[in-house]
Amino acid sequence: MRVLVVDDEGLARDRLRQIIADLDGYEFAGEAGNGEQAIAIASDVRPDIVLLDIRMPGLSGIETAHHLNALENPPAVVFTTAYDEYAIAAFEAKAVGYVLKPVRRSRLKSALEHATRIAGSTLHDVANQTGSDGPREHVCAQIQNRLTLIAVANINFFRADQKYVAVHHSDGQCLIDESLQGLEEEFADRFIRIHRGALVAVDKIETLEKTENGTTRIVLRDDSQDDGKQLIISRRHLAELRRRLKGG
Repeated sequence: MRVLVVDDEGLARDRLRQIIADLDGYEFAGEAGNGEQAIAIASDVRPDIVLLDIRMPGLSGIETAHHLNALENPPAVVFTTAYDEYAIAAFEAKAVGYVLKPVRRSRLKSALEHATRIAGSTLHDVANQTGSDGPREHVCAQIQNRLTLIAVANINFFRADQKYVAVHHSDGQCLIDESLQGLEEEFADRFIRIHRGALVAVDKIETLEKTENGTTRIVLRDDSQDDGKQLIISRRHLAELRRRLKGG
């Protein structure tokens, strides 16, 4: 089993690498100092297991795990954590693999043996119960067999596209394998539904305007890709959108 180690502390990575080297049946597959590095390395080396620190600068461990789930064959995840007993209870309740810091060889061996793949819904539940994470700051797309992060702050809108969701952002567009309903729930403070198949970032809206056929469409602040033509607002969502734009 190939194991990727992710921790922002060099000494912690050294300790885990040493333990893995001493365990039969496991191979050290590489290391990363933050979540973005972990995603890039995992795309290349395709580890079986990721030992993942929760508290890291930039992407948290829980958000990183969520993005790792986008791999074609996602790795099992074991969190390394110094959280208190209440957070640990939440991990145990959801059967999420974890090992407490400072890491003991016997406990790590046991966690590796019982490592399981974690569904995105489980990660959201654990994040809520532990207070360890808020909404993601990135969404993740698989482009040419590599995971690519798109900052939520750069996204103009999400649009349903058959069984996928198209993400329209400042650098273009891509598809992600997520549900529009789940995105709406997670990013409710930043995006608003304008019709059955689209969510728009409220802070990207310049104004609303009437079309020739009497419908209302959104004009984006940066519409260099002419995306606004796709953003017709349904009558049932128009009043709520106007309220949000007024800051209500």
